[in-house]
Amino acid sequence: MKKLFAVYLLFLSIFCFAQQGSGNQPSAASQLTADSLPKSPIIPITPDKAVEMAIENNLSLQQTILTNEAKRRAGQTPWNVFIPTIELSGTLGRLNKAPEEVVLDFRPIVPEPIIMGGGSQWRLSGSLSLSLTLNIGTFVGMKQTIEEYQAGKITIERAKLQLERDVRKAYYQLLLIKEQVTLLQGSYENANRQVAMAQANYRGGLIPEVNLLQVQVARENLKPQIDEAENGYRMAMASFAMFLGLPYDAEFELAPIPDNAEFIVLEAQDLISRAASNKPEVEELRRNLAALKAQRTTVFFNLYTPSLIFGFNMDPTFGKDPMKDSWFNGDYWNQQTGMFRITLAWRLNAFIPFTREYQQYQAMNDAVKAMELGMSQVVQGTEMEVYNIIMQLEKTRTTAEAQRMTVNLAARTLQLSETAYRNGLKTYLEVQNDELALRQARLGTLQQNYTYLMSLLDLEYAIGVPFGTLSGRK
Repeated sequence: MKKLFAVYLLFLSIFCFAQQGSGNQPSAASQLTADSLPKSPIIPITPDKAVEMAIENNLSLQQTILTNEAKRRAGQTPWNVFIPTIELSGTLGRLNKAPEEVVLDFRPIVPEPIIMGGGSQWRLSGSLSLSLTLNIGTFVGMKQTIEEYQAGKITIERAKLQLERDVRKAYYQLLLIKEQVTLLQGSYENANRQVAMAQANYRGGLIPEVNLLQVQVARENLKPQIDEAENGYRMAMASFAMFLGLPYDAEFELAPIPDNAEFIVLEAQDLISRAASNKPEVEELRRNLAALKAQRTTVFFNLYTPSLIFGFNMDPTFGKDPMKDSWFNGDYWNQQTGMFRITLAWRLNAFIPFTREYQQYQAMNDAVKAMELGMSQVVQGTEMEVYNIIMQLEKTRTTAEAQRMTVNLAARTLQLSETAYRNGLKTYLEVQNDELALRQARLGTLQQNYTYLMSLLDLEYAIGVPFGTLSGRK
């Protein structure tokens, strides 16, 4: 009997334990529901793909393209200046006073008197007019329209190049920030190992408490730095995602690029001369200047040459009561003053100083001179900009070469430390410190490489060549 009771208690305890375990674990259905939730896929992004996405989705670029749409339509139809102005109108009116009847009595000649005037107070009339004004400025204006369209195309191209440059630089910057975060995380892990070793030494009576506290404070000081770096990286990723037209919380992964930049020999004089003629801003100003000169020429011919005006009009008038008689009877319609005309007109105001027309042309001359001076300033600024970029590239190249030597020394130090650790001459913490120093040296080299590549992007943009021409990263 006691054995049966014991067996019963054993089964009861097993059953309660099973029930308790099943209550703590999620059911199969809940696990299936949690596992079946859709997850946002991680989007792999390369520099070229980032540029493509930015050009397709950037709102500022789309606004620039939309602004140039009117110039595009005008540039494709410059001949429409030869289409005459056509105006069609119809008038139905009521006289305030009914027309009076006039009776002409010629009884010796005709048997009955003639009644003139009178009739309905309503009047119906129509009008059709065509006019076309031709001037030498009309033909020159066609060139102006085409020049403005070409200038708009250059503006769009410049905006695309600027966007591509900024996207590629932001891509490199994100990779650098990611490496900096990784370095800080490695430094924190190393600080944890130092704290653990200091605690062991403190418990063994090898170091005072103040040394332990110093190591702990050093570790805790790294936390806000890591938090700030990680937060900055997340914000940079969100800004980059929106730059590409993605949601701010989109998950994407940047493809790595080679760590070592290929340093090239630069001919300053050749690059400066190419930038002075090929930089997008300079090319855009050149196009705008050509359009402004064409506009000035148009204004000149419009003001200082005669115009030939072609005109045609017809004004049929209904001679009966429009409220009673049929409008479709051709005999009731009479032509009043319709005619075809050719007029030669010449406005002479532009020849008189201080008139509005004279001042208008002088203002156009001033605008052209001002733009020419502005273009000269831009060219000079571009030459100085390219020179500074070349000097920055040379400085970065020198620093990167020195940094590579530092990496080699740190790598050699780590190798010797590992050998000494295996022989019992160094502690593992010392080996970790040398490893961290090597990582910092590599990060410094990577930073110089990215700085060099971003300066190359600025140089490629300044001299007007496709990105990757100088760096070989097409």
